[in-house]
Formats: sequence, C-alpha cells, structure tokens
Amino acid sequence: MRKPETITMTMRELDRLKVIQAVVDHGLPVWRAAEKLGLSRRQVERLVLRYREDGPSGPGSRKLGRSSNNRLSGEREAAALGLIREHFADFGPTLAAEKLRKAHGLTLAKETVRRLMMAAGLWVPRKQRPPKVYQPRNRRACRYVGREAGVAGVLLPLQSLVRSHR
Repeated sequence: MRKPETITMTMRELDRLKVIQAVVDHGLPVWRAAEKLGLSRRQVERLVLRYREDGPSGPGSRKLGRSSNNRLSGEREAAALGLIREHFADFGPTLAAEKLRKAHGLTLAKETVRRLMMAAGLWVPRKQRPPKVYQPRNRRACRYVGREAGVAGVLLPLQSLVRSHR
C-alpha cells in the first residue's frame, strides 16, 4: 500500500479545489464555478483539466518550493555584503545602495541592501531600536500667569493679580 502524498495549500487554494472538485464530481456548471472563483470560463476549464491529470495537487501553484527567478546570486550577495562591511558599515541602507552604485558599480535595490544589512546585523529598523532615554528637565518657576488670566492677551506679572488683605 502506497503512503498518501501530503499537499500544502492555502485556504484560498483549498476553496478553489473544492469548487473544481464540484465541477468534476457533481456536475457544477463551469460558468457557475467561474462566477464563484472570479475567473473566466476558459481558466476554470484549464483548472479542471489539470485536476483530472494531476489530481488534487493539479490546480495548486506549480511554483511552490522553487526559488524566485529574480533571486540575487550568492556570489553577488557576498560581494555586496563584503563591500558594505568594509566601506559602508555605518551607513543606512538607502545611502549604502547609492554608494555601492556610484563607487563600485554594483546596482542593487535599496530594499535588497536593507535586507542584507538586517540579516548581517549592520542595521536595525527604527521601530526595533531601543527607545532613547532622555533626562527629565525641571520645570521653570512661573513668573507670569498664562494668557487666560491676562487682559486681551497681555501677560501680567503675578503680583498685580494678587490683592493684599492688609
């Protein structure tokens, strides 16, 4: 007896699979499935065909588990990180990306440089930095009463407002 294959799916893909199964098993019309899924009839027919050929894993993403086509090569990543450590360790990611492009001819997006610097521990996002501790200042003694006590917005000395009881 063969061990059943495990398939990883998101909830959205699982809902899509249920609708495709309903088309194949229960005769749900393709146009109705297309309405439910928000796809065209032709796309639903393609998904049904893939389901019939590959089973439950057919309608899922075939790209799952593979690396991106736009991924940065390990050599280029190591070269960039070496240059950043050597020359731009105290720079922020945006300025480091700019300097890499101008000084070394290595063009990387600032978000790529940000990711590399965060992974290497060279830069910490502002929200993750510990808060700065400021020394509290003592309040100054009040010489004047605020504008509410003054007449027509003129600040008056405190003595002129106090009546003496002699």
